[in-house]
Amino acid sequence: MHTSSSISHGLLGLLCCTTFILSACGGDSSNTLSANGSNSASALQPNQTDSNNAPVQIDTTCDTAAYPSPAFVQCEAQNVARTYEANTEQLNPAFQVRALQQQLVNSSGMLMRSINDPSWSLPPAFGNSPATPLCAAGMGPCVGDPFRYPGVDGPDGKRFYEQEAEVIPVVYYDQECARISGKVWRPRSTASSTLPAIVVKNGSVQAGEQLYWWAVQELVRAGYTVLTNDPRGQGASDFSTPKGAQGGNFNGAVFYEGLVNDIDFLLSSPNKPYPHEATCKGTYPTKTNPFNPFHAVVDAERIGLAGHSYGAGGVTWVQSYGAADSLPWPGKLTATNPVKVVVAWDALGSRSKPNAATLSSLPPFDAAEGLIRPSSAPPVSARVPAMSFTSEYGFTPVPFVRNPPRDEHLNAFKQWKESNQPVYALTIAGTTHLDYSLGYGLPASSWCPKVENNACVGGWARPMITHYTLAWFDRFLKNSGEPGFDTADQRLLDDAKWAERMSFHFASARSFSTREGQSKMTDDIRGLYSN
Repeated sequence: MHTSSSISHGLLGLLCCTTFILSACGGDSSNTLSANGSNSASALQPNQTDSNNAPVQIDTTCDTAAYPSPAFVQCEAQNVARTYEANTEQLNPAFQVRALQQQLVNSSGMLMRSINDPSWSLPPAFGNSPATPLCAAGMGPCVGDPFRYPGVDGPDGKRFYEQEAEVIPVVYYDQECARISGKVWRPRSTASSTLPAIVVKNGSVQAGEQLYWWAVQELVRAGYTVLTNDPRGQGASDFSTPKGAQGGNFNGAVFYEGLVNDIDFLLSSPNKPYPHEATCKGTYPTKTNPFNPFHAVVDAERIGLAGHSYGAGGVTWVQSYGAADSLPWPGKLTATNPVKVVVAWDALGSRSKPNAATLSSLPPFDAAEGLIRPSSAPPVSARVPAMSFTSEYGFTPVPFVRNPPRDEHLNAFKQWKESNQPVYALTIAGTTHLDYSLGYGLPASSWCPKVENNACVGGWARPMITHYTLAWFDRFLKNSGEPGFDTADQRLLDDAKWAERMSFHFASARSFSTREGQSKMTDDIRGLYSN
């Protein structure tokens, strides 16, 4: 779930002043608590040495600092300062110019769509305009990473779209006949006849699909076909149904009902057409897709989901369908739930807290979460392997004024572990809720520290999120001989590279078995490296 840009910018100005008075940017450190779990004594251990084969050493000063103390205040100042790194580096003239150029292109494209197909703004369409749904025109924060568009000379621009990927825009109806605007993506060259497939579900309010292209491009490069779109009520999709039913935060059901529709579209083909095309055909004169153009390469036995914020709630709910203690699978093209693995970007839900997005660094407010919990959502069941990322500061990067329980982010982890389902939980230091939707001008850790060859290079949380997301999908979706199959376990245990970036407030944890059956379980990964 996302705030509006005006609220975000207002908070940004106030919080930037507070944070930078306290301290300049600094690094994180690690946890002095020992791990409650254990790793089996086997050949494949967590990587406890760096690239020079030196033992991993993590500064644990901040892990032992307790509130209130001068050390705690200093550690918090350094950690919160990281949440504004993205804003500072986006002052780079190369970034500014490219962002402005792309915003103009996006706005022009939306105008041309309305001219070519006026039904997007005429009855029975309701609420569609150049400014609504939010992100409709791809302006402001909605531009995302401006170097990841097809018209840009660079590795994530023309080179990607012309040499690495084939991308086709699609429009299809949801179950209530709102038009959903999206894209299907596939690698241009692959040794496999069919590929594992991922559906990416956006966060709510202002998150257009382009804010997640950082992940989509890496998934395609790793050998996946991908479906992206804007949920009803957001971006380039219809603001509402022809009968006025809402989307976005006004109707959170679109993040699980719509995701089921997305899965049906992903699996559709000429022989098994998308079911809502027949029921909604003729609602608008818009040309819609009766089936997935890339149906021939989709392996229906290898489907994964990734979602952010309300989209993370969506993947939590949708993977639950079909479990004995949840609701039956409602999809139209398969008898059973085809989802095999999920990744939740802030954050995986649990039975007690199904929509677990981080709202604030202040104490948790369960009542606020309850206000946006749809009543028709299925009970959360740990049905498939799940990876959860949780941010530290949510929408409001203000320092902690408490000693948060170290396991505060592990509710879903505990449910999955008790159900003997593979699970991984990660909290990265100095992160906000917006580290997963790379929006221009929004508070987040570094994601474009350098602009090289017309591409953003480096960053703090983004490379780590990408690393673990790909490794988790590779572990549970790749077949022998496909890229990433042989290295997935090692990447999931690459603590030497990433443990230093894990939160010193909250434990990151894992419980899964390698392909060889070796149990890898710890309730506190950083605890493995404490003195």
